[in-house]
Amino acid sequence: METQDLMSKIRKNAIERMEEKSSAELSASWTSRDLLYSGIGNTIFIILPTPGCAHALSKSGGCTMCSYIADSPLKKVSSSELLEIFNKLIKKHEIKPKTAVKIFVSGSFLNEDELPKAARDNILKRLNMEENVEEIVIESRPEFVTEKILNECMELIPKKIFEVSIGLESSSDYIKKYKINKGFLNKDFERSINIIKDLKSNYKIKSKAYIFVKPILTSEKEAIEDAVSTAKYVENLGVDRISFCPATIHKGTLMEILWRRGSYSPPWIWSILEIIKRVRNSVKIPIIMDTAGFGTRRGPYNCKKCNKMFKNLIIETNLKQEIPEDFECECKDKWIADVKFSDYTRSTTNLKS
Repeated sequence: METQDLMSKIRKNAIERMEEKSSAELSASWTSRDLLYSGIGNTIFIILPTPGCAHALSKSGGCTMCSYIADSPLKKVSSSELLEIFNKLIKKHEIKPKTAVKIFVSGSFLNEDELPKAARDNILKRLNMEENVEEIVIESRPEFVTEKILNECMELIPKKIFEVSIGLESSSDYIKKYKINKGFLNKDFERSINIIKDLKSNYKIKSKAYIFVKPILTSEKEAIEDAVSTAKYVENLGVDRISFCPATIHKGTLMEILWRRGSYSPPWIWSILEIIKRVRNSVKIPIIMDTAGFGTRRGPYNCKKCNKMFKNLIIETNLKQEIPEDFECECKDKWIADVKFSDYTRSTTNLKS
């Protein structure tokens, strides 16, 4: 069975089981220390309720590891309601000097079928009025990155950094097609990055690539090598920043089905540390490693003795862009064996007790 056919059935079943929630229930915001282009600052994270990712709602069924569609009302939300929600959320937080605002819509900010143009324009106008907001960070699939739409956005925030984040996941088209069901190829990603680069002479526009660590049907060694090679690929293209997203098990996904059957495990935290070390030694652009789910049953894991320590260490090295110090733990030998023999065992699960 083709990945798309399988994902279409899984997505349909997951949507049928979703509980209906109001737009207010699906919206959220929080703040955190973060690394801006100007240095360590503060980020306000905002989640807005939109109809959901167009790729996930298409016949393809979306990506094999993603369930963010569950954070969507699966129906149109008016521009006026979205703007009201945004204003309520932003008012909850003090906008300090050196602030970034990251806006998540469980899909593509630049897709007007998900986020109406009127809502998008008014949100950007509102943020343009905030002197302390240095960066506005959004997410989009590459098919919605056009010169016309980016010009429309930048004209409203001419002195702000506007970062367009794209989930490339892997530089391997094979992995994107058969293991992730991403729905686009490298050529599509390259086209969008070139559009962004062409606008840099007029605006403070930036690009970021999301890189996924350990898709399904991928061994621990393959996951490390793919993450490192993808980082080098995006730097060579002229991407400005990288955000690594280690796998966590989302409900209602193909990844969850394989995990429940014992056919998949999230990556070791040791693998995450290895990726950080190798990439920061070879790539010059900023890299951030997401730590969501670390040390949990559904996320990256070492052992109870070192999970929390390494999570905190990675958070700090994200801010300082440092290479983590070498530490030892008794679980490291299992990780070494897992990586060393993965080519022979062809296992996508880990040697964890």
